Amino acid sequence: QVQLVESGGGLVQAGGSLRLSCAASVNIFSITAMGWYRQAPGKQRELVATITSGGSTNYADSVKGRFTISRDSVKNTIYLQMNSLKPEDTAVYYCNVSPRRSWYDRDFWGQGTQVTVSS
Repeated sequence: QVQLVESGGGLVQAGGSLRLSCAASVNIFSITAMGWYRQAPGKQRELVATITSGGSTNYADSVKGRFTISRDSVKNTIYLQMNSLKPEDTAVYYCNVSPRRSWYDRDFWGQGTQVTVSS
């Protein structure tokens, strides 16, 4: 129903940067929040960063000061600027969209994009 187009993943050396993008085929008024989650092998999926429709952001402690989430309201797109990447950032990153519950009662997830950070 809702399509999330993710891009920007790849292979980067430690200390480098990547910028992830997620474009949602959802009208902006239908979105409460969007965010990024990640899952490393053998680990549970964890929150990386979220941004609400009002612009409030939340970050995992492990990425504070290094990652920045932002939103383009016109394009219904969020970005995750990842700087000073570390090998422990290696994971599959998933885009998440939380719609207005009056419109739809479940979150939407992207297919995931691989981020690999080499030492």
